[in-house]
Amino acid sequence: MVPSFSDLVEEARLSARALLDYGDSFFNPTVRLGVTGLSRAGKTVFITALIHGLTRGGRFPVFEPYASGRIAGARLAPQPDDAVPRFAYENHVRTLVEERHWPNSTTDISELRLVIDYQRHNGADRTLTVDIVDYPGEWLLDLPLLNKSFEQWSAESLALSREGPRAKLAKPWHAHLAALSPESREDEQATLAAARLFTDYLRACRDERFAMSLLPPGRFLMPGNLADTPALTFAPLDVAVDGAAPDGSLWAMMRRRYEAYKDVVVRPFFRDHFARLDRQIVLVDALAAFNAGPEALHDLEAALAGILDCFRVGRSTILSSLFRPRIDRILFAATKADHLHHSSHDRLEAVLRRAVAKAADRAEYAGAAIDVVALAAVRATREAMVSRGRDKLPSILGTPAPGETANGDTFDGETEVATFPGDLPADPDALFKGSFRGLSSTPSESADFRFLRFRPPLLERTAKEEPALPHIRLDRALQFLIGDRLQ
Repeated sequence: MVPSFSDLVEEARLSARALLDYGDSFFNPTVRLGVTGLSRAGKTVFITALIHGLTRGGRFPVFEPYASGRIAGARLAPQPDDAVPRFAYENHVRTLVEERHWPNSTTDISELRLVIDYQRHNGADRTLTVDIVDYPGEWLLDLPLLNKSFEQWSAESLALSREGPRAKLAKPWHAHLAALSPESREDEQATLAAARLFTDYLRACRDERFAMSLLPPGRFLMPGNLADTPALTFAPLDVAVDGAAPDGSLWAMMRRRYEAYKDVVVRPFFRDHFARLDRQIVLVDALAAFNAGPEALHDLEAALAGILDCFRVGRSTILSSLFRPRIDRILFAATKADHLHHSSHDRLEAVLRRAVAKAADRAEYAGAAIDVVALAAVRATREAMVSRGRDKLPSILGTPAPGETANGDTFDGETEVATFPGDLPADPDALFKGSFRGLSSTPSESADFRFLRFRPPLLERTAKEEPALPHIRLDRALQFLIGDRLQ
C-alpha cells in the first residue's frame, strides 16, 4: 500500500524517539529486550527465572561472562518508563517458589530494568542496562493490520474460519453473519452481537483441544481497559475486497471501528514499544500444538511466519540506531523442554526450526542473527528410565497440576508420577505432513502425544538464601541474546 500522510508522520515520530533513545544509550549502554510468545508459552516464567538467576546466583555454565566470573553482580533498577506497568517480579517468584503455582499469563505490556555490572575482556569495569519488555504475542499478530483495509482483513478472516476445525467452531458466528446485510443501516445491537460471536469463536479456537495460534485481533481475547469500547466492537463482514461502503451503513460502521482499533491499539503499541526493541525472544509452546493435532501445528507455523514478518530486522548500525532502529538478534525458543526426555530435545528444536525456516531465511539475509533453542526456564521434572515389560522407556517424573488427566486418572496436584509422553520423529516433516492424531480429532487416550501440565518443582531451602531455580538451556538463551554486549 502507498504510505499515507499519517504513516509518514509516524515514521518521523519514530525517528525522533530513536534519536532520544540513542542519546540516552550513548552514556548508559542499554539493550531493550523484547520477550513475547503466544498464550501459555511461558513469558512470565522466563523473565522471572532470568532475573532470579542473575541476581541470586543461578547456574549458567554456557553464559560465558557469568561462568567466567566477569559479571560482578546484577540488580534491579527503578522502572524506566513512567507510563508502563512494572513487571511484578517479586510476586512471581513467590508464586513459583512458595506456592508452587505458575504465574498468571501475560495480558498486558510490562517492563523491568536490570543493571549488570561486569568486567570487559580488557579488564575495564562497565555496566549494561537491560530493559526487559514483556508483551503478549497476540499483539504482534495485529501489526499486519496496519497495512490491510477492513475489507482485506474480513476476507482473510472469513477464509480462515472456513478451514479445518475452525469451520465447526465458527458456526454460530457464521449463522449470524449470514443474516446481516452490510449495506443496511448501521445497527449497534447487530454490531454487538457480531463482535460477541466473533470473540467466542476466537476463544474457542484457543482452547487446548484445538490450540490455534493465528487469532487476530489480539485485544479481543485480552481487552483490558478497552473492554466494551467501540474500538473493540466490530467483526468481519462478507463484503467485496474492492467494494465501497455506503454512508451510514453497517459496513461503514464496522470499517470505522476497525480503523479506530488500529489508531487506538495497534499504532501506539508499535510506536511506543515494539519499534524501540533491540533484541527479541519469541517463546513457543509447540507441545500444545502436538497435543491438539496437525491443524494446530500448521496454524502455529503460519502465526510464527506472521510474527517474524513484523520485525524490523537487520544489522544494527549507528545510522539505523539514529533513525530507524532494527532488531539484530531474534531467538525462537521451544518452551517446556522438561516435558520431554533430553533425547528428544534436538528433535523439538528441529520442529521449531522447520516452522520458522522460510521467514528466518529472509531475516538472516537482511543481516539479523536468528537461532532456535529448546529450553525450560524453570525445570519442573526429572528424568528416569521406566520398565514396561522387556522395554525400558525414557520417561519424566513430576507432579501433574491438579485436575490433569491421563489414562482415566485425575491427578490431585500432590502425587508425583512417571510418564512417557512419546517420541518425536527424527524427521520434523513427518509432523507437518499431518501423520499424527491430536485432541482436536480423537479422545486423549488415542492421541499420539499427551503432554501434561506439571507443577513447579519443590525446592530445598537453606536458612539464608533462596534456592536456585533449575532450568534447561536458559544460559544458552542469555548467551545468544546479550553475551556479545558483555565482551
